[in-house]
Amino acid sequence: MIKSIQQFQTEGVKKLEKVFNGYASDLTKVAEMVMGVTDSVIGLGLSMIAEEWEFYDTLLHDRKELRPGWQVVRRDKVTKLTSLGEVTYKKTYFHDPRTGERCYLLDRLMGFDPGERLTEDAVARIYEEAADSSYRKGGMNASISRVSVSKETVMEKLHGLQFPKTEQQKEKRQVKTLYIDADEDHVALQYLEKKGDTRGALKHTFMPKLVYVYEGIQTEGDRHELVGVKYFGGGYEGTTGTEELWKEVYGYIAESYDEEVLARIYVNGDGAEWIKAGAKVHARAKFVLDRYHMHKYIIAATSHLGDSAQDARSEIWHSINGKRKKEAEEVFDRITGVTQTESKKKAVETAKGYILGHWAAIMNGVRNRKDNIHCSAEGHISHIYADRMSSRPLGWSKTGADKMARLRVYKKNGGDMLELVRYQKQEHPMAAGMEEVICSAEEVLRSERKNRKVKGTLADLPVYTIPYTQIRKIAALKNHIWGL
Repeated sequence: MIKSIQQFQTEGVKKLEKVFNGYASDLTKVAEMVMGVTDSVIGLGLSMIAEEWEFYDTLLHDRKELRPGWQVVRRDKVTKLTSLGEVTYKKTYFHDPRTGERCYLLDRLMGFDPGERLTEDAVARIYEEAADSSYRKGGMNASISRVSVSKETVMEKLHGLQFPKTEQQKEKRQVKTLYIDADEDHVALQYLEKKGDTRGALKHTFMPKLVYVYEGIQTEGDRHELVGVKYFGGGYEGTTGTEELWKEVYGYIAESYDEEVLARIYVNGDGAEWIKAGAKVHARAKFVLDRYHMHKYIIAATSHLGDSAQDARSEIWHSINGKRKKEAEEVFDRITGVTQTESKKKAVETAKGYILGHWAAIMNGVRNRKDNIHCSAEGHISHIYADRMSSRPLGWSKTGADKMARLRVYKKNGGDMLELVRYQKQEHPMAAGMEEVICSAEEVLRSERKNRKVKGTLADLPVYTIPYTQIRKIAALKNHIWGL
């Protein structure tokens, strides 16, 4: 770090002086001044990082007692992409004759997988941007110095993502009523599993599910906000996927809410089988057909009636709110009787079947108006999924669509992208012989004192605060548990 600062004092400062001299000649060139300062500061930062990494590698290279049994093979110049930019530095390749293993010990210390080019902070930036825009822009956002990675690299990173369990409430909350809204998006598939798939993939649609749990709705003027909301979502295909999804949802409820106080859970949705299945999991859960889809079907059944359309709709809603199923059926039959075309008659019959077929679920909502049951799933689907996945002419693979849905949900829940990157790290078994690398800080200090006796007066050369800093770094190196 000191060398980098010294070099900046001799070279970097001159560059900055040139930038500010240029700005002094034309004060309107603000952008050029800012970009010049930014480039200089970034350059200093990258140099400092490289020097820091090389310091630890030099310790491993020069101090055999830090790596008993490991022998130096060669030293290579490599480049890592960080969120700041590309860092080029030297690291040593080692060989352990006892096991035949070869590796860069510095990579082990820093938690890098073999061949890993990106640091965690760069990957976090990629996820942040890819979740909002595209794989291409995610790759362009890898670093602030505009060094990018390919969209294929971004896709590969996302396809391998694993997600942590949804975080529960910090303390069990006591509420009498909970609401669960559920819906799904329709995402176009470019292919099923991989490019070149010839099974008519373009005709297929992937339907990621979205479920969210909340305690109610808080209203401030025209603004409505869900209280204590938590989101769940992803592909969850088939019966097994549906069971897994609802297990996660109700597991979260059990961990976050006092179920002795919880009296009822309203599951709101459009009547899809997977949603109704969720209302059967918990003894206190009831399925409620959401009014958005009811309204959509009623509009479809009456839109051709011209001036009489509004009257017909009012009759249907009047029978629903009055809990009179027979009356609702008669209204639909009268509409069918005055409908001329077969296509319109089919729309009326479809609406009739939908409303009457879900009558019990509709009545669950009507009878419990006091609980202020609403469903905003359609809007949430648009905001969380469609904005990124289906509102534009995009083509996905099943894996890509599933991972992106989960990533959007993770972000909506306030998940930290850097923590997500670190969650991917698995514990690596300690390499044979590496146990000997771990020792106490006292041993390091003893070794350093011995080193000073050998060097004599050379050890006391003024290098700012380096001796104390070096001791601390060596101690940290020696005490580090390799492979974490």
